[in-house]
Amino acid sequence: MDTVTLMASTLTGAPSDMRHAASALETSARVVGWVLDQWLWLVLAALVLYGMSEWIARRLADRATGRRMAVELVPSRRFDPSPEEIFRYGAQLSRAAVAGPWWTPRRAKAVRVRMRADGSRPLSYRVEGPASAVHLLRTTPYGAVRCEKIAPVVRDKRRLFTVRAQFALHGGAGARLREVPLAPDPLQPLVDAVADLRAELGDLAEVCLDLQPAPRWQLKTRRWQVVQTARQAERREARRAARWMHQDAREAEDSVAFQLSRLLTPGREARESYSPRRMVMPPTPRRVDRERVLGKLAEDAHLVRVQLMVRCSSNTVGRAERRMRQIHAALDVFSARTRFAWMGKLWGPIRIGPDRPPWRKVFDHRWRTGQMRPPRTNWVHFEELAGLLKPPTAHCRLPLMPRDVPTFRLGNPELLLQGWHRGADGRWRLLATREQETLFEVAIGKAGGGKTERALCQAVGLAHAGHGLLYMDPHGDSWKRAAPFLAVEEVMARIARIDLAVTSPRARLGCWNPLGMDRGQRAHEVAAAVSDALASALGWNDVTAPRAITIATKAVQALVTVNGAACRAQMAGCQATIFQIRPLLSDPVFREAVVGILDEEQAAWWRTSFLAIPADALPTVLNPLDRLAANPVTRAMLGSPVGAYDVRAAMDRRMVVWVCPAGNGPTDRLLVALLVRDLLRAGLSRRDLDERQRVPFHAYLDELISLDGAADSSIAEILEQLRKFRVRVHGMTQLLQRLSGAVRGSLLQNSSTLSTTAGSLEAIRFITNEWGDQVDPVEVTELERYHHYISLTVDGRRVGPLQMRGPELHETFRRLARPHDVPALNRAADDMAAARPIAELISVANHQKQHVLDFLTRSAPATTTTTSSGSAPDETATSPRSFQ
Repeated sequence: MDTVTLMASTLTGAPSDMRHAASALETSARVVGWVLDQWLWLVLAALVLYGMSEWIARRLADRATGRRMAVELVPSRRFDPSPEEIFRYGAQLSRAAVAGPWWTPRRAKAVRVRMRADGSRPLSYRVEGPASAVHLLRTTPYGAVRCEKIAPVVRDKRRLFTVRAQFALHGGAGARLREVPLAPDPLQPLVDAVADLRAELGDLAEVCLDLQPAPRWQLKTRRWQVVQTARQAERREARRAARWMHQDAREAEDSVAFQLSRLLTPGREARESYSPRRMVMPPTPRRVDRERVLGKLAEDAHLVRVQLMVRCSSNTVGRAERRMRQIHAALDVFSARTRFAWMGKLWGPIRIGPDRPPWRKVFDHRWRTGQMRPPRTNWVHFEELAGLLKPPTAHCRLPLMPRDVPTFRLGNPELLLQGWHRGADGRWRLLATREQETLFEVAIGKAGGGKTERALCQAVGLAHAGHGLLYMDPHGDSWKRAAPFLAVEEVMARIARIDLAVTSPRARLGCWNPLGMDRGQRAHEVAAAVSDALASALGWNDVTAPRAITIATKAVQALVTVNGAACRAQMAGCQATIFQIRPLLSDPVFREAVVGILDEEQAAWWRTSFLAIPADALPTVLNPLDRLAANPVTRAMLGSPVGAYDVRAAMDRRMVVWVCPAGNGPTDRLLVALLVRDLLRAGLSRRDLDERQRVPFHAYLDELISLDGAADSSIAEILEQLRKFRVRVHGMTQLLQRLSGAVRGSLLQNSSTLSTTAGSLEAIRFITNEWGDQVDPVEVTELERYHHYISLTVDGRRVGPLQMRGPELHETFRRLARPHDVPALNRAADDMAAARPIAELISVANHQKQHVLDFLTRSAPATTTTTSSGSAPDETATSPRSFQ
């Protein structure tokens, strides 16, 4: 200071310019001196001002971020956006980020994309932003995405262990991330990383991507830094090259070869030209190409700053850390010259970063509020983030979560068993669908592929859950497979069996009168069911066999009228059976007795039109009935006036009924047609019940090809009409193309579940075509035994197709097996069906015509027994009996 004063005094006598300069110098010196004297107070004042401004900015930012809204993007299964749609959505988010009030600080002007997985959903996609941008956030350019408004704050229960991480772009300042194709989905690695989350362990993983339009002044500052860094790098390179050139020159001049060449060079001038230490011209720094150095920073349009944060939590030690490493690895799909790298330091067990104090508090505040303080390197274009600016697409394989499909629990009446599925964590889970949603099922595949085994598992599960069902198997093997698992008291009390594959005359068999009126059936429904069954089984229609349809219909109507009269007279044992159609058509005495109780309109047809029908038209109707009568088993079953078989009673009482036809010949097909048509009649008859009183009933139709050949129209009507009456149908067949067009169309149209095991390529395509291009038919042909592809309906949406392993009885219901109680089950099932020896039933069938005739002629039925075969009406038949 003394020196400055001395200089000022020296210049006092100088000219005016010199005096002014001296005055300015003296003032500056005093200011500097004052600053040096008061530096501590100045620093404190600056810190106070900075703290106040930061506090005000934070309060304003917290206030702005407290007024946020959120939407969730729910894509459809066919969501496949184009790059242009993604670009437009990125621009829309960028505009929404700055839609807040004018006083909003820069750190609060951001939009957050939150991808969340908690073990209940594969990966939810949420977008959060200012409430003033609601018009921008609630609309998207994605046509196959549903935008739903949700709560802006995600409230989670506290987990014991939480790991945090923030990522910055490492690499060249202007370098771009890798251009990831949209197929397969760029989110696939992230989905795979969180696929095995377990909600019961408290697992949670969230990835938050905050977007903010590039601030102009920060972008200019960043560009200047990048260019200056490039220029300094070029200068260092030029200096390094100059040093190497000088060193190379010195080494060359000091070498022996150089000195010898100099000595051997003739002439003084030549030797002087090799004078040592020649001057070497250093290279000049290359001119920096600004556009090349800046790269993506050279363009202002669609450039944004990003803040990428990840948080993983769990209640189990180590699971959160493993999840964080998996997510970090998933982000490598975007790596190129630049990549997302974890911010922080790691020295052995010591970690410094957002997961440790004091940085943890800052991280949690940004995580909670959505405010941005990203690293200065996090500048990207929309094209680089295309994989993150959309929810999962159709090209993403989403894992099946417990929330998507329920887990089967034995005894739960609301669930229907489907099969084993292996989750992303490698564990097998037994899947189920909602019973009330599984209306119709279709299963195809080669013999022994597992479709019947799966149906048996479903039937056993339903029986133990208290549901009623009818299992119709033309081969009869299903009963032997399922019996050990049904031999429990709860099921034995309501199970019935009608096994038509018996051969011994002493074998017991349940009986059924398709024309019976002893249980309050409606006459027109019974008549229509029997006549339609005959027409369906025999291929009659109004074009090919009009007379046969007319004759059969009139005969059935007449006998149903007789049966109604017998039941009103309390003489149900005198009802006519289907075998009385022959005497009605060929025996004048019997026909006249029947016509005598008909009304005038019906009787007129028999006395006029019937007599005009030529005799050669009757065999068309009589021959099929003769085949039924010639088979002792079918004659025994259908020849009794009263039987216990009653599908309507089985529906209302939750019965388990097993019907096993003997085969698939013409006679068996006719019997199957009667049974299937009666199922349709019984289902339609439930219209007299209130909808809340209609308990569910499941009908399993195995070997659908055999059944369809006999009752195609009946099966189609069942599939189309019985849904309203809570009758569910499950069909199994080897070849879908062999079914009639009506049945096949109804199955595919109304099915809640479609499944296929291995088989021929042509057969499999009928199912895979329903799934579009999601499953390769060739892949299905290579499935192992009991494995199949299946699509399910859960909560009103289709799930799948999934690859599953079909259930097996001995594996799924092992603890229910009671093989030693199977004989008791057989006896209980036969008792429930009121089964009697075949010989006794045949005796009743042989004398039933006479009993009907005696009733019609008003003569008392014979009351004495003449022979062991019996000529009197069955005493048990006088008391109508159905499933009890």
